Amino acid sequence: MNTAIIGLGYVGLPLALQFARNGVKVLGLDVDTAKVEALNAGKSYIRHIPASSIVEALRSGAFSASTDFSRIGEVTAIIICVPTPLNKNREPDLSCVLETGKTIAKYLQKGALVVLESTTYPGTTDEDLRAVLEQGSGLKAGTDFHLAFSPEREDPGNPDSKVTAIPKVVGGYTPACLARATELYSKAVKTLVPVSSCRAAEATKLLENIFRSVNIALVNELKVVYEAMGIDIWEVIAAARTKPFGFMPFYPGPGLGGHCIPIDPFYLTWKAREYGQNTRFIELAGEINTAMPGHVIERVTAALNERRKALKGSSILVLGIAYKPNVDDDRESPSYVLMNLLAERGAKVSYYDPFVPVIRPTREHAHWAGQRSIEWSRPTISSFDCALIATNHSGVNYIELAQWCDCIVDTRNAMHGIEARPGQVWKA
Repeated sequence: MNTAIIGLGYVGLPLALQFARNGVKVLGLDVDTAKVEALNAGKSYIRHIPASSIVEALRSGAFSASTDFSRIGEVTAIIICVPTPLNKNREPDLSCVLETGKTIAKYLQKGALVVLESTTYPGTTDEDLRAVLEQGSGLKAGTDFHLAFSPEREDPGNPDSKVTAIPKVVGGYTPACLARATELYSKAVKTLVPVSSCRAAEATKLLENIFRSVNIALVNELKVVYEAMGIDIWEVIAAARTKPFGFMPFYPGPGLGGHCIPIDPFYLTWKAREYGQNTRFIELAGEINTAMPGHVIERVTAALNERRKALKGSSILVLGIAYKPNVDDDRESPSYVLMNLLAERGAKVSYYDPFVPVIRPTREHAHWAGQRSIEWSRPTISSFDCALIATNHSGVNYIELAQWCDCIVDTRNAMHGIEARPGQVWKA
């Protein structure tokens, strides 16, 4: 199969390179000209994807990138890996998926396979996307072309996470659609997990991330409760995880980040209302996780008060812009919420992140775009009234931080085991 992958971000690019590595000819399509030019020049714009992997794929002739979507007519399979964010009302925004579907429909060939990988609510593929494809092409899904859903499973920052080794869930609009989709993915992924329908596959992805959201909310709530009791939640989790059965550790933080966990649960709660169903458990978890940045700011305020300083006018260093350790992915990062809250309260805010040297424009936090990471040096770090650890990158020297900064608020237990002065480190 000649395959087109639409959307060359954190999901589409690794998948494209894996297909190319296994000898499948891949056309990468994206509306971002800068990305396409970088890829065709053998350059990477995602930190954990080495340029050598792109160069190898280009040299083999198995991969090329383009902004020309009319080339969809050249391929027999199209995989959609575009964003599915929430709008300002926290409702699903499928505009990227549907606009991509309209474009595909113009060039869709009879017998082709279309697969959606973008996380969404059950019914998106066999209702919304199918309608767009059929209307624009005049072809019928399941008869004239194949349609399927296969959720992405990416774990950026985990060196042991490989596309080919992560089992892939696949659901088809018809049994023939499922067979065609599994045939395609078998060329890149070792283990396939077929399910009965597109909706079952869509629901599987939501379950995976709602499971994480709910459990993170639980430990976030316990963190606040145990904090009031003088108990260290990190010590409790470390002890509980020694149980060899019936327990899985989750860890608290300053809020939720990344494209999946802060967003996916709201796709299901929105869709559930169409069926007259309430998702109280999921929504409560969302409320708890959304409230965590406010709790962190309270701890920063308390730490400064102990030093007879007000938050207003204080200089605060936020350590970590990426949403998780050792990646450059800042999508939905709680660090931006923390920075907004600090600035609203009159603090002077700077940040340090070796993975994000310059803040890129984002839809919700465009006002931070262009700000640069500060220099990591004693004179610079010691000039701040407080350092707030939002992301625990392994490359940050926390011993130096303890030596240079008098007030540290730690949301990630990064200072555990590091010698500090009494009252210097506050957990949040």
